[in-house]
Amino acid sequence: MKRLLLGTALALGLAGMASAEGYKIGISNTVQGNGWREEMVCAMKAEALASGKVESLNIAHRNTDAAGQLEDIRNLIQAGVNAIVVNPANADGVNAAIKEATDAGIVVVAVDQAVTEPSAYILSNNQEEYAYIGAKWLFEQMGGKGAVVYMRGAAGAGADNDRDKGFKRAMAEFPEITIAQEVFTGWQQDQGKQQINDIIAAGVPFQGIWTSGIDNVIVDAMVESGAPMVPIVGADNAGFVGQLSSVEGLQGAAVTNPGSVGGAGVALAIQILDGKAPAEKTVLVNPELWDNVSEEGKAKLAAAANPNLSPEWPVSVSIPGWTTYTMDQIIACKGPGE
Repeated sequence: MKRLLLGTALALGLAGMASAEGYKIGISNTVQGNGWREEMVCAMKAEALASGKVESLNIAHRNTDAAGQLEDIRNLIQAGVNAIVVNPANADGVNAAIKEATDAGIVVVAVDQAVTEPSAYILSNNQEEYAYIGAKWLFEQMGGKGAVVYMRGAAGAGADNDRDKGFKRAMAEFPEITIAQEVFTGWQQDQGKQQINDIIAAGVPFQGIWTSGIDNVIVDAMVESGAPMVPIVGADNAGFVGQLSSVEGLQGAAVTNPGSVGGAGVALAIQILDGKAPAEKTVLVNPELWDNVSEEGKAKLAAAANPNLSPEWPVSVSIPGWTTYTMDQIIACKGPGE
């Protein structure tokens, strides 16, 4: 995934394009109503404000596909932004607009999911590893055999494709593990809960559940239905982290996937505009696994729990070395001028 570094001279030239008052940064996101994405946008706002270097944010934040995101990015180009931070609909679908932006001297940073356009920088959670370490833990808890409900994200999304690679890599190590049912949640809470309720109602036998970050509502469905509790893997969302310490009989693990990668993407864009481009075009944030069956895992869950956050927000609200905002600033969700 490593790409060649853009020349320092180019980075310095980009920095010179900014107004004397500060940088103008565009944001492009294609999923609304998802707690992870909402935290991501709030992290972007908070980092822009905390930096003291951003004059304004131009935010395109709506439910759309790659075609809609192409339009959004082109609108940001026309708005004259100095940088665009984008969570891409998929790895290839917005490459044309990204190339148009970078050809115009605009810095582009893809966060959360990678793009294949080589002129873009990428700052992403390591999605393949996210799925692999969670699935491996789950299969071990299942004793290396049995059927698992495989609850994926959005079909075609780069993060989902990468996670599928990680999940299948773990399955290859456990030949007696099968998939009871595979569904795409679209990373939507209501949809995911309805899907697991339908699976339970249909009497589909399963011995474990792997979720792509739609997790606390899955635990709720298991409790409400009275179904036998099975090991569950989710993300480090505040609601699920709390459940891992409070729901009787639940064995589970949270895999970190910080929405604050959005704030880190803004920090990277500012760094490049300042003429300090990193040595590599791709930066990956590696995940951790916090389980509630080991003493170490329990301690990490207890330390990470935060009742002040929305249940759908990841508790990893910052990324050391990248984000500089405070907890109050990200919760306030205010950018420059707001």
